[in-house]
Amino acid sequence: MISLHVDVRIDPAHRDDFRAAITDQARATMRDEPGCLLFDVIVDQSDPDHFMFYEVYVDADAFEAHKAAPHFADWARARGAYVVEQHNTFGDQVIALPGYTAPDPTTHPTR
Repeated sequence: MISLHVDVRIDPAHRDDFRAAITDQARATMRDEPGCLLFDVIVDQSDPDHFMFYEVYVDADAFEAHKAAPHFADWARARGAYVVEQHNTFGDQVIALPGYTAPDPTTHPTR
């Protein structure tokens, strides 16, 4: 398994648009890509313009399929419009705790 940690800073003037775009991206990824096991989106509690994504894919082929997915093109356009800084870190997953389920973003409270 491979993991991706994405760290972004967004344009504050487009915070709501960004949140909508990344929510659409995460939902489409989890719905349409069986090779993606996890796609968490986190906002920094002390900085509402700093977001982090944690993604886990079964292998490199699954990540390549992610980049080729139609919804990724939509995300790329949104990223270009709203993200002012981005840093990606790829890793090989060492351990994953069994039983973890990401909260549903439609019911989980957000800031």
